[in-house]
Amino acid sequence: MKKIMLGNEAVARGLYEAGVRFVSSYPGTPSTEISEFAAKYDEVYAEWAPNEKVALEAAIGASFGGGRAFSAMKHVGLNVAADPLFITAYTGVGGGLVIGVADDPGMHSSQNEQDSRHYAIGAKLPMIEPANSAECKEFTKLAYTLSEQFDTPFILRLTTRVSHSGSAVNLEERQEHPIKEYVKDPAKHVMMPGNAKRRHPVVEQRLAELADYAYTSPLNRVEMGSTAVGVITAGNCYNYAKEVYGAGASYLKLGLIHPLSEKQIREFAASVDSVVVIEELDGVIESFCRSLGIQVTGKDVLPLCGEYSQELLREKLLGEEPCTVSVADEIPVRPPVLCPGCPHRGVFYTLKKMGLMVSGDIGCYTLGAVAPLGAMDTTLCMGASISALHGFNKVQGAEAKSVAVIGDSTFMHSGMTGLVNIIYNGGASTVVILDNRITGMTGHQQNPLTGLTLKNQPAPYICLEDICAGLGVDRAHIRVVDPAKLSELEKVLKEELAAEVPSVVICRRPCALLKGVEKKPALRVDREKCRGCKSCMKIGCPCISMEAGEDGIKAKVDETMCVGCGLCEEMCPFDAFTSTGA
Repeated sequence: MKKIMLGNEAVARGLYEAGVRFVSSYPGTPSTEISEFAAKYDEVYAEWAPNEKVALEAAIGASFGGGRAFSAMKHVGLNVAADPLFITAYTGVGGGLVIGVADDPGMHSSQNEQDSRHYAIGAKLPMIEPANSAECKEFTKLAYTLSEQFDTPFILRLTTRVSHSGSAVNLEERQEHPIKEYVKDPAKHVMMPGNAKRRHPVVEQRLAELADYAYTSPLNRVEMGSTAVGVITAGNCYNYAKEVYGAGASYLKLGLIHPLSEKQIREFAASVDSVVVIEELDGVIESFCRSLGIQVTGKDVLPLCGEYSQELLREKLLGEEPCTVSVADEIPVRPPVLCPGCPHRGVFYTLKKMGLMVSGDIGCYTLGAVAPLGAMDTTLCMGASISALHGFNKVQGAEAKSVAVIGDSTFMHSGMTGLVNIIYNGGASTVVILDNRITGMTGHQQNPLTGLTLKNQPAPYICLEDICAGLGVDRAHIRVVDPAKLSELEKVLKEELAAEVPSVVICRRPCALLKGVEKKPALRVDREKCRGCKSCMKIGCPCISMEAGEDGIKAKVDETMCVGCGLCEEMCPFDAFTSTGA
């Protein structure tokens, strides 16, 4: 039976069919749906871990325990998991272990355009890359066979277009693999220097064997057409190349992208008149070809930044003019904004009003940096808001006029250690935790503070206030406030900024999009009371606009979007906002 599946769903199907028993991940677009789809299979245990390092370590432990295991993350999540990633190349596996990483060329939802192939090279681990959903499933299954055959984890690299595009997948039955007997083996699993020195030659020998395997691997294939041009490519770039060149070129489509086969690439290059390497982001394959003395066309004409497309390849490689589409009316700019009723909106309005330096973090609330809120000064990586604020204040002495802002899930991911650093090193910074009761940015995933697991099973409730107190914050300076109550929020912030001790302000209100969250009647504007002062526009609510009428330009509410959060009602000096409810 065939089914149209997203690439991520197809990977999950591959996990199921390969007999995988254990999945531990941290949500990160574009990888999130792999674990969500895997959790739908009763035979697969699946969990959200607090961060990617914990997730990979748990998967490694499951592999040592003899079960086939998997861990998924986005490219920046692999940075977090890098420590165990590099070590597991030395330890090898018990049951097969596959690590899924989704890169984001074009930065659709990421803070950088990192190329994860460098991790495979640096960690000396094999990496495979599918080009469509069918390959997502088949490559995943084969990766487990190869992982156990070569005693090494395999990295499965996806990109946004492969993860989130759909194509036909052939569904097959699950193949159960018995849990292997655990055998104590400290020489292989205890990476102290003496043991690690003996394991390094094993890693190098394995890479050489994998390079030999690459020559005959079904993951790689040659498609001969015209010998005028030979294209070496992988992943989604193969699809673009086929559309651009068609039968007018020959192709070496790489599925095993590390290690590469010198013999295979030399033979292919010798069979064509010229070679073009098409790969998004860095010139990894191109550099390998050039190291062999093969002259190729690649990054000398193709960009290092952004996603590729058929149009881009035609322009850069064939000299064709890019196709342009004329639009009768200019399309208005639609910048990303916080959702209607978002509990973060009032926080950033207040922080900007108070003129504070805001050390920001990764989440929906990063949009607090966007106009008209414009209240965030920095954003680096998960958890960095707290650590960076500590360093900033140690230099600036600005504890009374600066805060760190971090989400509840991000705090659990990597914010706690930053708070410990403030306390341990005598800081007095104020940390604002935006507790919207869910992991919002990646699509409402559960986390350790929500009381539910990935499979929606009840979990022990972890209290954010108790965590902060346990880390050393005085309970008198752990304040909980409703961020929709602007005057109370401002009062609490002023009090904690004035305190010369570490403070935590928890802004607690559930995400407006959560199921079960009460939606109040929409608001409307009384045009007789509205003075057109535009105060309501300062909060950047997508429901509010200005409309011209016979009585002038007044505020207007789109009642189809408004969830009645009341923020505009609270801040309007003329009481112009009223409820549409009875």
